[in-house]
Amino acid sequence: MTWPMLFGVLSLMSFQLADSVFIGQLGRDPLAALGFTVPMQQLIIGLQVGLGIATTAIISRTLGAEDVTRAERLGGLVVLLGGGLVLVLVATLWFCREWIMGLLGADDALLPLISAYWVPWLGAAWLGAMLYFGYSVSRSHGDTKLPGYMMVFTSLLNIALDPLYIFVFGWGLPGAALATITAFGTGCLVVYPKLIRRGWLRFDLAQLALGKATRQLSGIMAPAMLSQLMPPLAASLATALVAGFGTAAVGAWGLGTRLEFFSIVVVLALTMSLPPMIGRLLGAGDIGQIKTLVRIGVRFVVVWQLAIGVIWLLLSGFVSELFTSDRAVTDILHSYLVRVPLSYSGLGVCMLMVSVCNALGLSLRALLISILRLFLCYLPFLWLGAQIDGINGLLTGALIGNLCAGAQAYLFYRQGMRRLQQT
Repeated sequence: MTWPMLFGVLSLMSFQLADSVFIGQLGRDPLAALGFTVPMQQLIIGLQVGLGIATTAIISRTLGAEDVTRAERLGGLVVLLGGGLVLVLVATLWFCREWIMGLLGADDALLPLISAYWVPWLGAAWLGAMLYFGYSVSRSHGDTKLPGYMMVFTSLLNIALDPLYIFVFGWGLPGAALATITAFGTGCLVVYPKLIRRGWLRFDLAQLALGKATRQLSGIMAPAMLSQLMPPLAASLATALVAGFGTAAVGAWGLGTRLEFFSIVVVLALTMSLPPMIGRLLGAGDIGQIKTLVRIGVRFVVVWQLAIGVIWLLLSGFVSELFTSDRAVTDILHSYLVRVPLSYSGLGVCMLMVSVCNALGLSLRALLISILRLFLCYLPFLWLGAQIDGINGLLTGALIGNLCAGAQAYLFYRQGMRRLQQT
């Protein structure tokens, strides 16, 4: 179940990178306008991923309890509720766009360009959310192939249409968003008919206890949304710490974090494939099998990420020279690759435990793991390391912080499982 999601996540990363490359050819102002959408994109993604996590947890658990009809109606509720919530959010962002841009410090000269881009971009964001809700329903039924293959298909379609819409048709920056609309719209036209034909979506919601179902969804969605917003906040604070050591440090840190994202892509895929299995087992009351499944997942993540860390360590000299010719940046990136990747096993376990706790219905515990990882382990060790040994100490702090985060996450999961068994 993990492999299709792995290729899907990689393809999404590739199309976002391609978007940036094509827009970068238009000049500095279009690229700056794209940059100002990033915080808003994180807000929309936080909402859709929070609801997606709740969807997978509740529907898979309902299927495990063999209440198939309720699971199908929950799927219909998720699509309607999620579509409505994201629509309200994107409409609010549009009407408040000038105030938001002023708050983010955008130049007045950029506002016409941003306004022209935001109409198709917000439409693409809404369609992307709708497609994601369809993927979540599919995953909750145990099918990761449909979302995985469709992520690859829509990403390739987007990359193919980007140069056509941006340069050939002469639509410029809005053309990038229109290409995404075409790709995501095509994805929705493929995914939703399939879900309806399979009987995984039902819209006779009058038969569903709407109040109870909505409370059930929001009980997992709200903490999951907050969990999604924690990493961007922590990344901003970490960058502020690194910035105290100069632009070379910021450049090396930026390169290192991009490499980190590719290094943990298997864990990201695993966090999508594991919850449906856990939800079904929980619905069937098979706690012992859940513990076995999670134990296998944790062992795999630790071994896999340690191997990735050792590879980066061995290639650190070559990679640091490959990415930049600036000697100061090269030295700091080399120091980063020698230290930080060895802690990706702890980071991976922490990410996995957040996903597992959400699947178990322990959403507050998942949120607590995220908060403690960032504000008790990671950021304090960054600061302490920086005080002791400058930028190298900061990187060592990142190593220690991630390992501590993995240990505390696994302990919190174990405590949660014990309480779950008691109840």
